[in-house]
Amino acid sequence: MLADYAVRVENSRGRRYPEPVHPYRNDFERDRDRVIHARAFRRLKDKTQVFTRRYSDHFRNRLTHTIEVSQIARTIANQLGLNVDLVEALALVHDVGHPPFGHAGEKTLDSLMRAQGFFFDHNLHALRIVEDFELRYAAFRGLNLTFEVREGIIKHSHDYDSAQHPELAEYALDQRPPLEAQLIDLADEIAYNTADLDDGYEAHLLTVEGMRAGVEIFRRFCPEVEKLYSTALEKLRFNEALKRMLNRLVDDLIRSTRLKLRQAGIETVEDVRSHSERLVVFSPEVEAERRQAKKFLYENLYFSSVLEPEKVDAEKIISELFEYWIANPEALPTSYQEKANNEPLPRVVCDYIAGMTDNYIYEQYEKHLQR
Repeated sequence: MLADYAVRVENSRGRRYPEPVHPYRNDFERDRDRVIHARAFRRLKDKTQVFTRRYSDHFRNRLTHTIEVSQIARTIANQLGLNVDLVEALALVHDVGHPPFGHAGEKTLDSLMRAQGFFFDHNLHALRIVEDFELRYAAFRGLNLTFEVREGIIKHSHDYDSAQHPELAEYALDQRPPLEAQLIDLADEIAYNTADLDDGYEAHLLTVEGMRAGVEIFRRFCPEVEKLYSTALEKLRFNEALKRMLNRLVDDLIRSTRLKLRQAGIETVEDVRSHSERLVVFSPEVEAERRQAKKFLYENLYFSSVLEPEKVDAEKIISELFEYWIANPEALPTSYQEKANNEPLPRVVCDYIAGMTDNYIYEQYEKHLQR
């Protein structure tokens, strides 16, 4: 049963190009399936989350992270009475715009583009992917996703200024996104705040002692776990504490969002869209714990000196390839050379690099710059 404030597929604003109704899948289910079958989605398996495959292939990549976000988001959506089909489609598509080498790659591409008078934003790039780059249908370019999924791609984690982005006018930037889209941002946070602690521990870059000292939401469960499983291996006790941390984040998000909706008198999707702030929230206590966990990860994992060589390598490879193709556009694939006839060359080069997997960009670097 959907809550009154949930998005109903029968009220969808539809697709850019009208299509016949499917006999047994609704439009949001079809969008989910189109994302799963997209080339950009498949490429996520070879894109860095935190650890590149050159460091180890045991850790999460963009694809496994995306699956975890989808699972968490579906659970929360079901409890809040939201449209689970829409939530699943948004969770699965939320990271398709990420370039190779994780956040280091995104930061480098944005810096290079700003030097050329442009910028790179993975949400806006994801919209370009589903609107134009994916070629699967004879009748139209892109995946022809519903308005609600396209809107969620750009608005799930960021509020864009309509004055700075007139090209996004159709997405009503002065309104909040539906709860289904708002949920994705915090499901993403829950997924990586817990998963990155796990991968950091497995990589021997984080210790249980360090997490107990620096992550209150983790520490609070350690005494209970030690009492219940005193003879278990440390790794198994760690797993139990981390599981409880994840549950606390999910449980609190459900309860706090319900409370926020009641206090705000939210009854319809229109109420959600016109509200002054986002409504999917943690309680103040758990929000403070979330921020502390994120700060701990930045200080002890993401900026770890052990991972620094990988970041430096990523920046070097992306920067040198970007400058190479700017100087030698004839070395681009034919399809990208053709795109450069109608779009600025820096944007075309950026699009080409952003679509690459970690493996492929290494191959291109060896091919063009290590001959």
